[in-house]
Amino acid sequence: MSFKKNKYTVLKKIISRELADFCYAYFLNKRNVARFLFDQKYISPFTEYWGIWTDEQVPNTYSHYGDLVMETLLQKVKPIMEKNTGLKLSETYSYARIYKNGDVLARHKDRYSCEISTTLNLGGDPWPIYLDPTGKEKQAGIKVDLDPGDMLIYSGCDLEHWREEFTGKDCGQVFLHYNKAGSKMAKENALDKRPLLGLPAWFKGSKLTNYTK
Repeated sequence: MSFKKNKYTVLKKIISRELADFCYAYFLNKRNVARFLFDQKYISPFTEYWGIWTDEQVPNTYSHYGDLVMETLLQKVKPIMEKNTGLKLSETYSYARIYKNGDVLARHKDRYSCEISTTLNLGGDPWPIYLDPTGKEKQAGIKVDLDPGDMLIYSGCDLEHWREEFTGKDCGQVFLHYNKAGSKMAKENALDKRPLLGLPAWFKGSKLTNYTK
């Protein structure tokens, strides 16, 4: 299956089952700790450092922009993305969720920071993703099943994608997002306009001072 021809492709066992299991267990633990800290009022419900339950796309579901483990996956998966798309890419951001029973991901296309994306299955109960390879809206989609460690690469700005109602208990997915490198716009949008990977979204547009790597 050619990404260049179809604007999507499915890759199997891109990370090992052991690594997928680790990432899934880590993220479940982080969700539980975050819930405890929020409920016991040790941290503000408005902080994003520990993740959120206020994502409008999938309300009341644990989500995390820029988690450092997932951002490291964003870096490490990039060569695989470049090889299988034939494109030179620059990282923008990662976004992870643990979906729960009854969740639905509505049909949508993505913003510019998600120009070239992958959804990587970390674990939990199976939940297929659908996409419309025609690029037209409201067309019948194709169903893609992913096992832990598998990923779907897709052109997020061009192809509608969605998930129907989840009937399982939990499902962990991480979205890894990239831009086509080389353009002025992509350069300005590097790391989703954050100074470093791993920083929360409110750092967009910030510049670091007195910092050296």
